[in-house]
Amino acid sequence: MPPSDMAEHVGRLLDDKEGLDVSFDVGGETFEAHRLVLAMRSPVLKAELCGQMREARAGQSITIHEMQPPVFGALLHFIYTDSLPANNLGTEMIRLLLVAADRYAMERLKLVCQSILCEGLNADTVATTLALADQHSCGKLKDACFEFIEMSDAMDAVVASQGFQDLMLTCPSLVMEAWEKRRKFRKA
Repeated sequence: MPPSDMAEHVGRLLDDKEGLDVSFDVGGETFEAHRLVLAMRSPVLKAELCGQMREARAGQSITIHEMQPPVFGALLHFIYTDSLPANNLGTEMIRLLLVAADRYAMERLKLVCQSILCEGLNADTVATTLALADQHSCGKLKDACFEFIEMSDAMDAVVASQGFQDLMLTCPSLVMEAWEKRRKFRKA
């Protein structure tokens, strides 16, 4: 039995630009899509496009605030193909995609982003990533950040990072939780 090629066919719908029935204005760029595909992948988009929250009628564009066009483009790519774009996405783009996945209740994308961020943890990124994980209820990612901090031999670098300094100001309870976990780990 050959593997499923459904994602390839659905992905071509976006590339071929046939039957598009909704448009989005994101930071001055226009993106067109298919309501049904969006509704199938995101309960939030389903409510916005098909339910009582319905935002756009035929010929109208939906304005997306607080999102950059490349992030929305990558989000659409994932919705249509169930994969991230082939180009190398940096840590900041993955973080922004995680925020978008949370915003649109796309749990699979959220898990994919968490997995990538877990792999890329280092002394410079762990504190910022921990704050993001806490803010967007990403338990797996939060645990990975705590584990990195617990086991890190580079605590001086972690503490010296701008992300850690920001975390101390914005969310001191997370810093205390990290220190407590590290203290318990060091005693064991």
